[in-house]
Amino acid sequence: MTDAIWVAIIGGVVGPIIVLTINWYLTNKLGKKKKDMVTDALEVGEQVTTRLDQIREDYEADRVWISQFHNGGHFYPTGKSIAKFSIFYETVTPSASSLQLTLKNIPVALFSKSFNELLNEGAIAISDFEDETIATFGLKYFAAEYGTKSQYLFAIKNFEGKFIAIMGVDYTTEKHKLKAKEIEDLVHTSIALGGVLSNHLKL
Repeated sequence: MTDAIWVAIIGGVVGPIIVLTINWYLTNKLGKKKKDMVTDALEVGEQVTTRLDQIREDYEADRVWISQFHNGGHFYPTGKSIAKFSIFYETVTPSASSLQLTLKNIPVALFSKSFNELLNEGAIAISDFEDETIATFGLKYFAAEYGTKSQYLFAIKNFEGKFIAIMGVDYTTEKHKLKAKEIEDLVHTSIALGGVLSNHLKL
C-alpha cells in the first residue's frame, strides 16, 4: 500500500475514535459538575420540609422536626471534637412553639439517656408525659418547657448505619396515642429521610 492509502485508513479509523473519546469526556466528565452547595441545601431543605409537612398533616401533629448531630467545637486541652445537635428542619402549627430558634449547638451529653435509647431501639414513644408508668428518658422537663404533651422520636441513620439525626413528632394541643402501625410507618419514613440526608452530606 502507498503512504497515501495508509494515511486514509488511519484517518478513517483513528479520527472517529478520537472524536468519540472527546465527546464522551465532555459529556461524562465536564458535564457532570458538582452541585453548588447552596443550591443543593435549598433543594434538600424543600424536599425534607415538604415531607415533614405531610407527616404533620397525616398524623395531625402540632410540630414535626429533624435535629442533626454536628461538631460544635473542641474540648480543652485535648482538642477532641464536642458532639452537639441542632434543629435543622421544622414545621409547626400556629398553636405550637418553635424549637428551631432555641435548640442550637446543644451538647449531646445533656440528652445521653434518650439518645442512647434511640441508638439502641430506633424509636421512643411517649403518649402522655404525665403518665408515670411511661418511661420518658429524661425528656419530661424539656417537654414541659415547650408545651409538649405527647412525643414520638425516631433515629435517623445513614447508609452505613451511623446515627446522624432524630425526627420528632410532637403534640402540644392535646395528648395523642399513635397506633403501632402508625409508629411502624414513621420508622420507615425516618429510614427514607436518612437516605435523603446521607446523599446531601456526601456532597
